[in-house]
Amino acid sequence: MRIRKAVFPVAGLGTRFLPATKASAKEMLPIVDKPLIQYAVNEAISAGAEELVFITSNNKNSILDHFDRSYELEHTLEQKGKTDTLRELREVLPIGVSCMYIRQPEAMGLGHAVLCAQPAVGDEDFSVILADDLIDGKLRPCLAQMQRVYAEYGTAVIAVQRVPPEETYKYGIVDVEPIGNGVSEIKGIVEKPKPEEAPSNLAVVGRYILPPRIFKILGSTGRGAGGEIQLTDAIAKMLEEQTVLAFEFEGTRFDCGSKLGYLQANVEFGLKHPEFADEFKSYLSDLTNTWDAKK
Repeated sequence: MRIRKAVFPVAGLGTRFLPATKASAKEMLPIVDKPLIQYAVNEAISAGAEELVFITSNNKNSILDHFDRSYELEHTLEQKGKTDTLRELREVLPIGVSCMYIRQPEAMGLGHAVLCAQPAVGDEDFSVILADDLIDGKLRPCLAQMQRVYAEYGTAVIAVQRVPPEETYKYGIVDVEPIGNGVSEIKGIVEKPKPEEAPSNLAVVGRYILPPRIFKILGSTGRGAGGEIQLTDAIAKMLEEQTVLAFEFEGTRFDCGSKLGYLQANVEFGLKHPEFADEFKSYLSDLTNTWDAKK
């Protein structure tokens, strides 16, 4: 039971990162030396995805260019003998993996973005990955962990993470009944509840494995929180028909839709980078000592 198709909703305007995102997609912001969308794509491929579906808007050409071949650049690298860099460049999109791009005509929310993928997904189960949520899996990528749960239980799976109770208003929050190690059955889901109204502190994060049935439900789902078509509202309706599981993944999530989360991700990934991890760690140590001395 392998998920062959992965959907990437990348039509957002990235207003929190203006002016950096005025002319470039927020998903192309780099974490050290790779854009956010590359980490998301690598995660999908690690879980078996072969067809990548990008839901885009009119300012996202940089994403299309990133996953296209650049023959002139490859030729230049080959001529200069930069074989390692050339290999990395060619591995951006491995052989056997294809891309499809679909325009979201109007910004109507995540649920609408997923609905736009219906022509490409068809009647298959599929995954949805939000590049803003960069997840550093401990032993294996988050979606690969979810794939194992999907293979065992044969039903929809949503990644969740415990958040401080006072922050439930930022997320979709689930009410669950535990059934296994890190796996629970979702009994209810609420979009951005106030802390006093939240059924738990288990928050939905940007990883989903969904059945094609979700498209029909989304098609009849009205606008919810923020005046947008919410994916969580459609999942709440789907609970009336089938089991949906919540999975607490192993790993660290960075909210790269926020400036602080983005900076934290760059520091953490920089400290693991094979080229300069030790130098970077030394720099941060010296910088911390310098700031402490100024206090």
